[in-house]
Amino acid sequence: MIKMISLILGGGAGSRLYPLTSERSKPAVPIGGKYRLIDIPISNCLNSGVRRMFVVTQFNSASLNQHIKNTYNFDMFTHGFVDILAAEQTPKSQMWFQGTADAVRQSMHHLATHDHDYILVLSGDQLYQMDFAQLAEYHIEQEADLTIATIPVTDQDAPAFGIMKVNADGFIDNFIEKPSMDLLTDWKSAVPEAYSSQGKHYLASMGIYIFKREFLERLFRENPEATDFGKEIIPIAIESGFKVASYAFDEYWTDIGTIRSFFEANIALTDNIPDFNLFDNEKTIYTRPRLLAPAKVFGTWFNKAIIAEGCIIHAKKIERSVVGIRARIGEGTEIAESIVMGNDYYETMADMERVEQPMGIGKNGLIQHAIVDKNCRIGDGVTIKGGTELADTETDTYVVRDGIIVLKKGAHIPTGTTIGLGADA
Repeated sequence: MIKMISLILGGGAGSRLYPLTSERSKPAVPIGGKYRLIDIPISNCLNSGVRRMFVVTQFNSASLNQHIKNTYNFDMFTHGFVDILAAEQTPKSQMWFQGTADAVRQSMHHLATHDHDYILVLSGDQLYQMDFAQLAEYHIEQEADLTIATIPVTDQDAPAFGIMKVNADGFIDNFIEKPSMDLLTDWKSAVPEAYSSQGKHYLASMGIYIFKREFLERLFRENPEATDFGKEIIPIAIESGFKVASYAFDEYWTDIGTIRSFFEANIALTDNIPDFNLFDNEKTIYTRPRLLAPAKVFGTWFNKAIIAEGCIIHAKKIERSVVGIRARIGEGTEIAESIVMGNDYYETMADMERVEQPMGIGKNGLIQHAIVDKNCRIGDGVTIKGGTELADTETDTYVVRDGIIVLKKGAHIPTGTTIGLGADA
């Protein structure tokens, strides 16, 4: 039996995912209609037999804490847990986490009372399905001190990742963190034809690591000022001659780091056979059991749509879109290539009569290429139409990023408003 504990990093302020991270941490951002990003690494752990997990958080962690508390409860016979480790002042450190390695270093004392030989470090904002038991077995077979999961990427994506050169034995000889475009020529690797034909010639770190416990403790002890895995800890380990292995991953994986990547990952779930499979008997994605009623639909035409439970939908058409829990959509409204996150609660009939605009999307509207965060109030006849022609901007109620219009959580859009393409100059 492999004795392994997982540390899931909650990330920093998540500024590139703003405004979705204005009131929540990155791992708490809703995805796929009914899940949150944190459900992905936790589900991968559970499906891999990893039952002991710590989620390391720092920013806007209240909703994340609540979600984990309400979702992941183990009985006394499993000896499993998902615990939150929030940034804290201690006698050894008075500072918040300064980077990925510093977050793990400051959390290590919480692991001391748990029997383990290996530490699995994961990111809380990625979409993928991986068997960590296979990763651990490979790590042990290689007799590695550290194993990094890697995946081929294109030259356009490479500058956002740690890039490495791997020898014939599967060990990493050289590593560079986020190289500039002019340096990439020297960092091409031999990759399978399926990847090279797509222009993916560079091996990137997925931010998924397995350390020998003693090795990680030694790295931290000998490098007390190192705060980041990619910039410091990994290069130090390689340059010092330790055995740093590459675990080649050849399935779907994407980093949810920007509004564009978040949008595309969600919309891709509506494909006929999506790369990320929500419909799998073995690779289950777990989340909070809300015990909501089934969705109710009145004459709506659907095409490639994901509809979560608890929705009440009168819309005319919903196409290539994701509609989240408890969403309300009025008659005649059309939604295309959009994400509607839904609502945190239901308004009663009395509530709706008291307000100018009930929570949800009104009648005869049009929403395209947009993200509607939770609890928004959108009036009748509203047009929200994104497009690459739009410049990045921000108002009190919405943000435009990469041509995608993102309504802020709880935004009120009055009847007859036009946002984006078609709006007055």
